[in-house]
Amino acid sequence: MAPPPVATPPVATAGGEPRRRLHPLSPLLHGARALVVIVAALSWSSLREFGLGWFALAVLVLAFGATIWSLISWANTGYHVVGHELRVYEGLLWRRTRAIPLERLQSVEVVRPLLAQLTGLAELRLEVVGGGKTEAPLAFLSVADAVALRDRLLAIAGRSAPAAEAAPAGSPSLVEGAAPPRVSDELLAVSNRDLVISQLLTPQAISLPIGVAFVVLQFGFDPSWSFIGVASTLTAIAGVLLQPVRRVLSDWNFRLARDASALRLRFGLTETRAQTVPVHRVQGVTATWPLLWRTHNWLRLTLDVAGVAGEGGANRAETDRLLPVGTPEEADVVAAAVLPGVLLGALVFAPPPPRTRWFHPLARPKLGVTLTDRVVATREGLLTRTVLMLPYARIQSVRVVQGPLQRLLGVATVYADSARGRSAALRDRDLAEAWWLAGELAERGRAARLAAPDRGPSVRV
Repeated sequence: MAPPPVATPPVATAGGEPRRRLHPLSPLLHGARALVVIVAALSWSSLREFGLGWFALAVLVLAFGATIWSLISWANTGYHVVGHELRVYEGLLWRRTRAIPLERLQSVEVVRPLLAQLTGLAELRLEVVGGGKTEAPLAFLSVADAVALRDRLLAIAGRSAPAAEAAPAGSPSLVEGAAPPRVSDELLAVSNRDLVISQLLTPQAISLPIGVAFVVLQFGFDPSWSFIGVASTLTAIAGVLLQPVRRVLSDWNFRLARDASALRLRFGLTETRAQTVPVHRVQGVTATWPLLWRTHNWLRLTLDVAGVAGEGGANRAETDRLLPVGTPEEADVVAAAVLPGVLLGALVFAPPPPRTRWFHPLARPKLGVTLTDRVVATREGLLTRTVLMLPYARIQSVRVVQGPLQRLLGVATVYADSARGRSAALRDRDLAEAWWLAGELAERGRAARLAAPDRGPSVRV
């Protein structure tokens, strides 16, 4: 049972709002995180070289040192809001102050890792326009303080505070006159059973029996194999399974709802997340049919959202999900909620000219392009098939690229680029068609932006 929330002690400042500290349990949670990193870094070879006793002693000493360092860091870390800035102070020998202009606030996310859930705490993560990474992570605060601070920052930034997570009754609030909860309709709830089965139908999971059989055969034919050797091999196998296991834990209890202007997603088992994605900030939607999922007629949908840091990195995997696994009917419902009027199953694709079969002898029938009233869609892939749908209003530039072999065959590729950096590639179109497509995409993009101007940055909570 989680302990009752402990108020973070304020620290007096020269003027204005008092400076606040993180939760007193923060050093212990940081020390527990460091313990996991230390054990992983020492590895099995260190255990074999030093023995179990010295190995355990080294872990305890390093973990104790990390906890003491976290305690010192906590004592010298504080935050408060000054006007339209969130200021974060940290450091002992080298003092550092970060001032985050709330006008540039792109997203505020309340995250609860497993240890934070057990202790009733939460972590507040901020992203700003143009930032390459998450700014000023405040780890950790009580859930009430994290939710109240999130609401206050969004209110100062000129946005209504979302009600994806309500603060516990009777909890102190940092915001006066918080926005009322928004009514939303649940679109779907992904079955945990389907989620587990979908991750079992991945190359990593299918390779598990082969790896286990290898270990058993090696140990059977060579009994001299030591415990360290077997453990090291099993650790390598566990590393292969890391991705599907992380997907299951991350997407557990996935829920998707829709209100007047945004999608609301809730997911996670060991680390729960609540995310709000304004529909007008979606840069594109990608549908993917993995080869092994086709036996169940499953696919997944992912998002490209403007302004989310970590593009192409580890953080990207936590921010791009839209439908972890689902049927074509469910995908149509979700896609229509993000891109009104677009039905994934109704798209009809035109393949490249027959003379391009030399470029794609097997995959040419799977390549295709289509233009609808709202999006340009491309299809490609032989084993893993993907369809990218890019709204015209999100097209930032259009390029026509022609390589030397394409010049010989009189074809070219048209690229429609979005602000997120993702490009819709209309591959190997006839040269006259390519120039027509480029002009048509540019014209439709201008018309769509005039009809529906951008209403500001995205907010994720």
